[in-house]
Amino acid sequence: MPHYFYGMELDAVREIRPVSEALAWIGSPQTLFAVLLQCWSAETCAPRLRDGWSKEDPTRGQCSVTAFLVQDIFGGKVFGVLREGGNYHCYNVIGDCVFDLTDEQFGGEKLDYTVGIEQQRETHFAREEKRLRYELLRQRVLGFCRKTEENNV
Repeated sequence: MPHYFYGMELDAVREIRPVSEALAWIGSPQTLFAVLLQCWSAETCAPRLRDGWSKEDPTRGQCSVTAFLVQDIFGGKVFGVLREGGNYHCYNVIGDCVFDLTDEQFGGEKLDYTVGIEQQRETHFAREEKRLRYELLRQRVLGFCRKTEENNV
């Protein structure tokens, strides 16, 4: 089953490029999404959602660590939609372009991205377990890309 993210089909998302020349190999959020599908795991999933994480539902519990990684690579801001239970589901906004690499975890539910509240890295990463999950995901993405580059040389 092919995976999908909110905004994937938008021309504006396809045109987003990394802010650093060193990360130019990533190309676009679509390319990063394909890499993330290889890097997400139960270890990078939010602890409260780990029981439901699977390779069939790889975006489950990955929103904040993914959104801040996207911000590092492409710039922009991280916003969050308040969910039942008081947690925020994080997504990215670059200019007028809204996209969410982890919305697939909600199945067919349509999130209202017009009511998002800007999220701060310091607030999210004040929780050490979240910061460590982010660092693990970041290492995996960069490692995956190093392997790809070595194989293409």
